[in-house]
Amino acid sequence: MTRKILLFADFGIDDIMAIIYAYNEINVEIVGVVAEYGNVQKRTAIRNAKYLQEVTGRDDVPLIGGAERSLIGVPPIYYPEVHGPEGFGGFVPLSEFIPEGEENIFENFHQIYDIIEKYDGELTIVCVGRLTSLATSFILYPETVAKVKKIFIMGGAFNFPGNVTPVAEANIFGDPYAANIVFNFAEDLTIFPLNVTQQAILTYDMVNYIDQVNKEANNKLGQIIKPMMDYYWQFYKSQIPTITGAPLHDVITLWAVFNEQHIKYVKKPVSVVTASGNAFGQTVGDFRDFVQLSEKPVHRIAVEFDYSKFISRVVEVLTTELIS
Repeated sequence: MTRKILLFADFGIDDIMAIIYAYNEINVEIVGVVAEYGNVQKRTAIRNAKYLQEVTGRDDVPLIGGAERSLIGVPPIYYPEVHGPEGFGGFVPLSEFIPEGEENIFENFHQIYDIIEKYDGELTIVCVGRLTSLATSFILYPETVAKVKKIFIMGGAFNFPGNVTPVAEANIFGDPYAANIVFNFAEDLTIFPLNVTQQAILTYDMVNYIDQVNKEANNKLGQIIKPMMDYYWQFYKSQIPTITGAPLHDVITLWAVFNEQHIKYVKKPVSVVTASGNAFGQTVGDFRDFVQLSEKPVHRIAVEFDYSKFISRVVEVLTTELIS
């Protein structure tokens, strides 16, 4: 059964890989995209989303302008050394897809409400960026958001080092206040933390194979993958010299929506540290082997996945499905 997905993304490299994958995955129907700040500023995120609509021919998918800043109340911090100044790593999207003088930012957030109502009970939300726009939806439209079937997020780190601070992962650290809202009010929430997504590696050899296939087919979309992933890998190698490729944090979160049988989950109480200090943005799961655990909202947390099933499907989609 095809899953209808409303995707929240901040359009850095792994978000872009996720939407390229999703637009070509037969098990997924993207019914809307929320582009917000995070890996890049909101204006750039919207530009990137428009570019991907153009090159995929998917301008039928509603594009929604999400949050421009976090609930923390301070200007966002961006990481061009990770995703490149444009969010595409070593690839520069052509400006011809954004007509000169066109305002590249818009405020149509209310369309989230319309999409959820349209797909009442059928919709899955997948949030692979900061949680600000999703949290805002819970504040503005609580009765409507309750009609969402499931919510999957990429974020946090449980009993695992963070990637922004020693204990905090970027999506949660970027707006822990928003994460706190989502963790407190989401009913059917699945969390894909860094300790799982960091293992979803697309190796250098796989990237070269994908590039070769798409060049032979003269597929324009497929040919942006290598310059992006090579840039991403160079960053990861600078931090983890032994790594064989770059992780697809956001792709695996999407893939998980229709691959329950290939993932191991646990249900545990979850909270996020919102107090300033060294633990700011840390996600805390109560993994104790006790009968009585902390009285925090209980959510489903991914702890293991079948890497071979995941990566074989991703490579198949980015070659066979992409050029068909």
